Amino acid sequence: FRVALLNNMLWVLVVPAASTFFGLIAAQLTDRLSWGNIAKSLIFMPMAISFVGASLIWSFVYHPDIEIGVINAIRGLFGAEEGVTLIDGEIVDSFLLMVVLIWIQTGFAMVILSAALRGVPEETIEAAIIDGANSFDVFFKIKVPQIMGTIVVVWTTITILVLKVYDIVAAMGNQYRNLEILPTQMMRYFDGGNYGFATAISVVIMILVLPVMVWNIRQARAETR
Repeated sequence: FRVALLNNMLWVLVVPAASTFFGLIAAQLTDRLSWGNIAKSLIFMPMAISFVGASLIWSFVYHPDIEIGVINAIRGLFGAEEGVTLIDGEIVDSFLLMVVLIWIQTGFAMVILSAALRGVPEETIEAAIIDGANSFDVFFKIKVPQIMGTIVVVWTTITILVLKVYDIVAAMGNQYRNLEILPTQMMRYFDGGNYGFATAISVVIMILVLPVMVWNIRQARAETR
């Protein structure tokens, strides 16, 4: 249980922050491109894939066979003769699983934050430019503070999703106990007939999700006022 809880905390710390950051950067960059709508479509496309489907795609990326795995195939281009097993049950391998969810959720964050960036008043931006602000100053000191409420809502929404995620770990690392998170551990106990432990873990998940969800709802209501 301690290992699963630790893994869950790692997911909560890494995935929402990375997804929101990359989504924010993607929203800013694609809005400046003439073919930005095409770029947004490509970045958002993983949202249309199920978690199990995305896990299958990334299983081929991480595959240990040098003729199948994308990463090992790239190593082969640089002279490597044998593939390496990237996911072998170590706790640090959780970060490789997190990449899958970050890849999916970056598109969601980008769409929401792109709409928020377009709502920043042009007068504020023009005044900053007249005062000598460069592109980085305009983005980090003018735009980001004005959409901070939306950034927080996106971050907390992804956090709630992360606390409930099951499919990716079950599809890619279910055979490794060190990669377990609370939902996969709950299902393992449930399938084993240990309904007491399974119910206890489900209550823990609910307790973890509830305050984040309540805070998220309050932030969303504040944004609509």
